[in-house]
Amino acid sequence: MKVPSQPSGNVAEADGPEDRLRRFVTIWGRAIFPVTATSLTRTEFEGHLLPLARLLCDALLARPFDTGPGQRAGAGLVDAHCTDPDALGRSLGVVDAYLVLYCGTDPELTAEELRARCARLQHAMATGYAQALRERTRAEQEAIARSALSARSAAEIALHATESRFRAVFDGAAIGIGIADLDGHIVEINDTMTRMFGGVEAHVRSRNVSEWVHPEDGPHVWRLYEELVRGEREQYRVEKPYYRGDGTVLWTNLTVSLLRDAEGRPQYQLALMEDITERRLLHLRLRYEATHDALTGLPNRTLFFERLEKALAPGASGASGASGAAGASGASGASGENSRFGLCYLDLDGFKAINDSLGHSVGDRLLVEVADRLQACATGPGEMVARLGGDEFVALTTGTGGERDATALADRILAALATPVGVDGRELTVRGSLGVVEGPAGERTAAEVLRSADITMYRAKSAGGNRFELADPEADARAITRHGLTTALPTALERGEFFIEYQPLVHLDDGSVHGAEALVRWSHPQHGVLGPDRFIPLAEDTGLIVPLGRWVLQEAVRQARSWQLDNPGTGTPLRVNVNLSPTQLHHPRLVADTVDVLERAGLAPGALCLEVTESALIGADEDLLKPLRQLAEMGVDIALDDFGTGYSNLANLRRLPVSVLKLDRSFTRGMQQHPVDPVDLKIVEGIVSLAHSLELAVTVEGVETAAQAERLRELGCDTAQGWYYARPGAPDRIHSLVLADAV
Repeated sequence: MKVPSQPSGNVAEADGPEDRLRRFVTIWGRAIFPVTATSLTRTEFEGHLLPLARLLCDALLARPFDTGPGQRAGAGLVDAHCTDPDALGRSLGVVDAYLVLYCGTDPELTAEELRARCARLQHAMATGYAQALRERTRAEQEAIARSALSARSAAEIALHATESRFRAVFDGAAIGIGIADLDGHIVEINDTMTRMFGGVEAHVRSRNVSEWVHPEDGPHVWRLYEELVRGEREQYRVEKPYYRGDGTVLWTNLTVSLLRDAEGRPQYQLALMEDITERRLLHLRLRYEATHDALTGLPNRTLFFERLEKALAPGASGASGASGAAGASGASGASGENSRFGLCYLDLDGFKAINDSLGHSVGDRLLVEVADRLQACATGPGEMVARLGGDEFVALTTGTGGERDATALADRILAALATPVGVDGRELTVRGSLGVVEGPAGERTAAEVLRSADITMYRAKSAGGNRFELADPEADARAITRHGLTTALPTALERGEFFIEYQPLVHLDDGSVHGAEALVRWSHPQHGVLGPDRFIPLAEDTGLIVPLGRWVLQEAVRQARSWQLDNPGTGTPLRVNVNLSPTQLHHPRLVADTVDVLERAGLAPGALCLEVTESALIGADEDLLKPLRQLAEMGVDIALDDFGTGYSNLANLRRLPVSVLKLDRSFTRGMQQHPVDPVDLKIVEGIVSLAHSLELAVTVEGVETAAQAERLRELGCDTAQGWYYARPGAPDRIHSLVLADAV
């Protein structure tokens, strides 16, 4: 079918959605007006098409997507008298070529999804058109046929006229009409039915109705037939296939009605047949396009979810009926009670780099090759492969082999990807990470299984890739919780769910409080109070660490100033230590924000110490150290936290703008035991000596016993913190030291 040529220019430059919709209607009207029997002008006819086009446009962008408007649009064509056989074909051609072009304006929907929706709307439109046309034709023809057949038994005076009318309807009907007695012997058929069955009338008349059985007949078809010939029902409608004389299949919409004599006794059965073979082929083509990936030919997300839901349904058979990518029938392997499934979720490692460096055409060819290899891996009964999108694929297996079958499928996939792919003379190495989920049917939904597989796949990717991992419910729960915390972080800061506890820093020589370290906590509505190890890494990943860190700095500085005001005659003011994350170190406003916070609170820079982990400064260049130097020159102390856990050169300490070393607790944990390992003593003594020679103070973390505190004092350490002195707590408890052994 030929549709009007595409308008020149950029459609996006149209005045608005309504203008684009009216252009679409104009193209549609030009295509089908010549084959429409109507007294309207073309402009008036386009006015009838406008609401139908609006139905299709709205349905294309609707959330959730629904094909119902497509069926109503198809039925609307019939109402507009567009009943010529060519009208539907031209309409589908216009929708296929122009609907997405003029109406696909939602930026949240990808081109692939818009095309898939368009294909499904075409299918729905064809279905609605066929249903409306069938109902219209059936109602007209059946009414006439009934009248004609009834007229045959009327009075002799009207016999000739009745016979003429009956014959005109019977012979000229556009649908097949057949009459049979209650035993199934065919009494009469019209030419249309003869042509539907291949043009040989004898082939049709020689058959009894009961012989027209087809393997795809549903059990209800012949049950309805038996009820009708017994007089228990007046009519039934079914979709039924038949074999023609040459062995090909004829698909029909069949309506069978019971004809009674003057006394009401069943006498004949009247069959009206509409040939829907071509429409069914169109339906299958549209169905295929809507459920298969256009690039690789594999089943897409829609079809995969259908198969997965079937495999997970309670009492599902051992084989899903899908074999390989095409989903051919497979032998059933087990009863529903023992049915299990295995799912492999594959994501290609480094595929984005191939797309970015070699282009999307190379990436597409790589995906096609990967799809072919995956398809060759899943050819057994109950196995299928699908492409979910991008470089994500899934493989499904069903049966009773359990974890063994699922891991075997994963091994086959990794082995298939091991051979490099040749594209344009290049040898491209393909690696993949797989998440494998296996279990019994009937316990989880498809969404839950796919989420578990996705989480497991990312565990395999984080472990280095080119491997598979088995799903672990505990790991899934942690990942789900982690995701929940990540999404809740931004609003948590807005709702004021964070608070700060302070752990005292104590002078080892006299036991006086030197200051306190500010430790942020999250009072989560569901999970209770969470320590920084639960959410600081998430804040780092999402970038929220910058506003969260600024809030912590503001609160800690404000609290330090409050301590000074509440205790004006205590000599040296208490200092507050605030941790800086690596992301904050790279933030361009670190110095400006710190100065602003100090000035607003009225706190001297010397009362603030910023703690930076040793690992964050390994290999740091001058650009990273510059803001720390500026802060140090202002008087802010810089502490090197967790010292001894990294691999930095000790000689680099001279170039770092730090004034305090915070010795990691791993060096002093052995001092809680008796006798103390002399090697531990030598190490700590050496570090303290080195620090003091560089004019650096030494703070020790994790002090938990009096003996440990005493040894550290003897070794020359300056300050300490730990449960021996006090656990982190409210700011008003900063001077309340328990000084009792924690162990």
